[in-house]
Amino acid sequence: MGSIELVCPAGSPAMLRAAIEAGADSVYCGLRDDTNARNFPGLNFSPQELSDSVAWAHRHGARVLLAVNTFAQAGGSDRWRRSLDAAAASGADAVIVADLGVLAYAREAWPHLRLHLSVQAAAGSPEAIAFYAQAYGVKRVVLPRVLSVEEIAALMREIEVETEAFVFGGLCVMAEGRCALSSYAAGRSPNLCGVCSPPEAVSYSEEEDALVSRLAGFAMDRYAPGDPAGYPTLCKGRFEARGVLSYLFEDPVSLNAMSLLGGLKRAGVTAVKIEGRQRGKAYVARVAAAFRAAIDAIDRGESPDAYEHLLTDLAEGGRETTGAYRKRWR
Repeated sequence: MGSIELVCPAGSPAMLRAAIEAGADSVYCGLRDDTNARNFPGLNFSPQELSDSVAWAHRHGARVLLAVNTFAQAGGSDRWRRSLDAAAASGADAVIVADLGVLAYAREAWPHLRLHLSVQAAAGSPEAIAFYAQAYGVKRVVLPRVLSVEEIAALMREIEVETEAFVFGGLCVMAEGRCALSSYAAGRSPNLCGVCSPPEAVSYSEEEDALVSRLAGFAMDRYAPGDPAGYPTLCKGRFEARGVLSYLFEDPVSLNAMSLLGGLKRAGVTAVKIEGRQRGKAYVARVAAAFRAAIDAIDRGESPDAYEHLLTDLAEGGRETTGAYRKRWR
């Protein structure tokens, strides 16, 4: 059984280089438009930067995966086609796609371009994965963050494509590909525009000895003095229903599944993925180095536990969860 591939985020060319120098086998990035799900100001790549970065990565033995993972809009699908054209021209090793029409164009126009299915497609059953593999030639599926390790192992026994699983970073608690609430509140959603809770819609205010976070004027959470305040997203808001104030599923903490790397490897997962293209060089360097060390320890037959504590201070609110991999809420 070979080593697990370490896939790290790159929100800029400098971040891409930092990830690879810290031990990433592959990096994923997006172009500077709404064809990728991290369409924030100051992030992402121009087509020329992409080409230059792919060449640099290949010289250093690493791969580049381009995320074209939002859903094409009526009257504007040419932007998604141009992104795929840019990926092919740059020599990128794969594109990460969710939209059926975009997948169809990729297979028709660039039959030799390797296709990975985005987590946004929410394909988590053997039948769904077989459909994408047979209809579009998808070679790898990024698994939705709703499966336990045992469920992934069972899935792997029934499919013939590679899989990739998120193991660190922001934890989306909505069903993948269904982030509609942001669109209702702020007018934009990550699925169409590449932006979840756009920065211009976010505000914080001091109210009655508490810090209140808001999205487009809607109160998302209230923090006592000194409590860490998270970024306000609707899926992680705290709401009152029937007299009970609570989050949807669990506190909005960060995913850290380093302790489960061995189980994911035994389950047959091909690659593990770090979230955080909107972060920075220091973040990706630390996380990549820690997971590189943990994966190398597993390959030597050792436990990765010694490295898990190295990243606690990067977690949202200073707290971590293994998310659905252990499904503690059931």
